[in-house]
Amino acid sequence: MTRILVTGAAGMVGRALVQSLPDGDLIATDLAATGLPDGIPFRRMDVTGRDPDAVIGEVRPDVVVHLASIVTPPKGMSRGQAFAVDVTGTRNVLDACVAHGVRQLVVTSSGAAYGYHADNPVPLTEDAPCRGNPEFAYADHKRQVEEMLAKARSDHPNLEQVVLRVGTVLGTGTDNQITALFRRKRLLAVRGSDSPFVFIWTRDLVRILTRAATDGPAGIFNVAGDGSMSVDDLARALGKPVLHLPAWLLKGALGIARPLGLSQYGPEQVRFLQYRPVLDNARLKSVFGYTPELTSAEVFALWQREAGL
Repeated sequence: MTRILVTGAAGMVGRALVQSLPDGDLIATDLAATGLPDGIPFRRMDVTGRDPDAVIGEVRPDVVVHLASIVTPPKGMSRGQAFAVDVTGTRNVLDACVAHGVRQLVVTSSGAAYGYHADNPVPLTEDAPCRGNPEFAYADHKRQVEEMLAKARSDHPNLEQVVLRVGTVLGTGTDNQITALFRRKRLLAVRGSDSPFVFIWTRDLVRILTRAATDGPAGIFNVAGDGSMSVDDLARALGKPVLHLPAWLLKGALGIARPLGLSQYGPEQVRFLQYRPVLDNARLKSVFGYTPELTSAEVFALWQREAGL
């Protein structure tokens, strides 16, 4: 029987995953068991400290699914605190896996690891370099995690890795910085840019993680539904207008608004709107062996209905 340990199990995806994994030897870990189903074995684990070594050393899992990450920082969280979870936490989990003979490590990375760049190929395959922008904490942290994992693949080949570069996740109850953009009275776009989004359904992601933790192949895989949606596509679906602004004007406006407390975003946000990574999911289908049930457009339509929009 395969013993599977899940970090970040109390998060939206983690809660769904622990219910999807086959009955057997499962250990859920997080700072607290909030929202986890009754009967799921739980161990408290703070990935930023010594807990990973202690817990993984005691539990001795065959597979670790590492979900713990800061996607949407809570109010008041500093970049250093997010780094402690995203990068230091992954380092601690990785080191514990190596030290205690874990067979396979499954990590949820992100399409953001590729970075937001004008010269990104469209679509991006897994062979493209990870160039997460320093000005975006999440993208920068995921880039550093990817570099760490690449070194580990060379230094510790006995530890198999499944690295999932995930697009924007949407499902029942999804509420974050991205969905906040869709809830506005009008959508914002940079003139001359499609600002494309790729989406993956929560249920598809859970199925992919389940396969990765059980009988799926090792490797690096983009995770997204087929196709993409531009800001204009999203606006039509929502029945909302789009405000198209030139990049220079938007940068200037954000440069003034954030210091005045009128916006949480600064001028760097323009790159996020202009050059969003469009993920090629061909390897997910052909090598990993999973075809997402819903396309990007279908994922958005499902979320839109459930969100009452």
